[in-house]
Amino acid sequence: MKNKMLTIMLIILVTILLVGVIALVVIFKLDDKDAEAKEPSIEEVIEASVDIPEITTNLSGNDYIRISFKVQTDSKEAKEELEKRVFQVNNVIIEELSEMKSSELEGKKGKQTIENTVKEKVNALMQEGKVEKVYITSMMIQ
Repeated sequence: MKNKMLTIMLIILVTILLVGVIALVVIFKLDDKDAEAKEPSIEEVIEASVDIPEITTNLSGNDYIRISFKVQTDSKEAKEELEKRVFQVNNVIIEELSEMKSSELEGKKGKQTIENTVKEKVNALMQEGKVEKVYITSMMIQ
């Protein structure tokens, strides 16, 4: 009777241990898939990005700016839509820059401000997908 009870306890303990190990493996595998899905490769980024040609416009005040962007979208469909909307993106950029002074665009914070503003405004225009990130590829203020 004692041996039978010990055998049953060992079977239950091994079963619980196996279920725990299987649960941990499943959890770690799901985390790996989520991490891979969050970070696209550089090829995927380039494939879903659109170059916005250089724009020259006046800033608020007597200065002017020459600036160009690369806009990263979340899919190829969004890229295709954005390519058709380049004229609207140019309009958004010119409108936003015309309200800014050169001092507001200086430094890292100023560049992030214009990138975030363009991203928000362009996302409001988009119907297929969305803009993930806006990069300034060149900028000169005079």
